[in-house]
Amino acid sequence: MKISEGLTEEGIVVGNAFDKYQSRNPIVKTLMKGFESALADLVTIANPASIHEVGCGEGFHTLNWKLSGFQVSGSDFSSQVIELAKENAAARNVSSDIFDVRSVYDLRPKEDSADLIVCCEVLEHLEFPEKALQAISRVSCSNIILSVPREPIWRTMNAVRGKYVGDLGNTPGHIQHWSKKSFIQLVSSYFQIREIRSPIPWTMLLCSKNI
Repeated sequence: MKISEGLTEEGIVVGNAFDKYQSRNPIVKTLMKGFESALADLVTIANPASIHEVGCGEGFHTLNWKLSGFQVSGSDFSSQVIELAKENAAARNVSSDIFDVRSVYDLRPKEDSADLIVCCEVLEHLEFPEKALQAISRVSCSNIILSVPREPIWRTMNAVRGKYVGDLGNTPGHIQHWSKKSFIQLVSSYFQIREIRSPIPWTMLLCSKNI
């Protein structure tokens, strides 16, 4: 699978800086196993017929869901990373038409609505996360899964392993920082929270639209 490996677009880091999905590092493997298990659990609970992934990056999750039988689509603001997603789709004999270039702020109900909207590891990169949550609400038919790094655990773990020490462990491109409590508080203003998962070092929520 092709990874962006630190590409930037409009001054923003896009996709994944390294291939965390296929890393051989035992710590990374353990952390990602926890993330993937929590995500799979929440998708099972949501039980969607269709999934749209916002900020899909190189398409790892979108393609896996497609190959598992879901009706899927994915969008990302970066044309470079969507091109990688399309190449990854072609390599797995999946139509590249499931991917489109679109900012989270510009989501369209006609093209992007789905039973389940997934937006993982995106909000921390955004200048206007509240505006993004409003856009997600417009295209959600039922359920939403959101995840962000859990602070200060995220930065502490980076610092301990000697990464981004000059920025106090802050990953390049992360401009928003939420504790578990503060993220739940933010999301509760827009959605009803159904399930909470805390795979280290993330906060992951399954939500539904407020009625």
